[in-house]
Amino acid sequence: MRKILTLLLVLLPLFASAQQLIAHRGCIKDGYDFWLYVPEDYDPNEYSKPLILFLHGRTLCGDDLNIVRNYGCINAVERGVGIDALIVAPQAQGAWNPQKLHEVYEWVKTHYNINTRRFYVIGMSMGGYGTLDYAATYPNEVAAAMAMCGGATVKTLCGLNEVPLWIVHGTADAAVSVNCSQRVVDEMCACGDTSRLIFSKMKGVNHTRLARVFYLDQTYDWLFSHSLSDSARVANKSYTVTNVLLKDAYDNLEKKTNLKIIDNNTVSNRKYYTVKKGDTLSKIAVENETTVSILCKLNKMKKTDKLRVGEKVRVK
Repeated sequence: MRKILTLLLVLLPLFASAQQLIAHRGCIKDGYDFWLYVPEDYDPNEYSKPLILFLHGRTLCGDDLNIVRNYGCINAVERGVGIDALIVAPQAQGAWNPQKLHEVYEWVKTHYNINTRRFYVIGMSMGGYGTLDYAATYPNEVAAAMAMCGGATVKTLCGLNEVPLWIVHGTADAAVSVNCSQRVVDEMCACGDTSRLIFSKMKGVNHTRLARVFYLDQTYDWLFSHSLSDSARVANKSYTVTNVLLKDAYDNLEKKTNLKIIDNNTVSNRKYYTVKKGDTLSKIAVENETTVSILCKLNKMKKTDKLRVGEKVRVK
């Protein structure tokens, strides 16, 4: 019996799937690139998992997907916060577009077994704007949403009244005034019933401090306490965010060692070709088993651009 138990203990790690953080680029035509976190017990053939859409702020905009890991839900997972859900984290080049975000949601829904009754959106700063714009545009898709130090840009915000929504903003925010969130609340009040809204004005809290919200277990407990299956979609108002919680948010975090990061676009996997006399994009594409269109995209160039001898062209 002891030998059998020993064998099971040895084999047990082989049965558990590893946590994965996967970079997805070019999956959606003219859409966002994104990271997708897959928890270790995810099994597409068994039960579905909740999905969280994380929207970053302006400082993480650009075309380097790795910087999306600097803070937020993905960074929280890497630092040891246990989140029992798939997490999708797209990267924007400018303000978030609700329709393009919905394309990301649809892609994940098509390729992974997610619980569409438990889809959540959370973001900060520009991501707070994106969260409110998305939830207002697709209120029947979002089980709950949380927006920190943001605002909104869509024409009507009445859809927000249908969503369990937690808005958090610091009164000492010099980057995005608390008045931006207040205007959202005022417009929701003009739309009617705001019983699903929680508005937390945090006295003396500045802009960057609210990033700590992503590292609190209660943030995800609050989100997961809601579902589209709830008959009245009542907001859970038993949670609070305090200065004490924010102060201790980074305590006891321990970086995960069993998180497998899959990114086929890292510098180490890139391949370059040195241009020789007589080379053309078509010739380089054929020699490297690729296409002119891909070469142009990788090198941010046009098909009509001239090549210089000695120039390095990325081919992978």
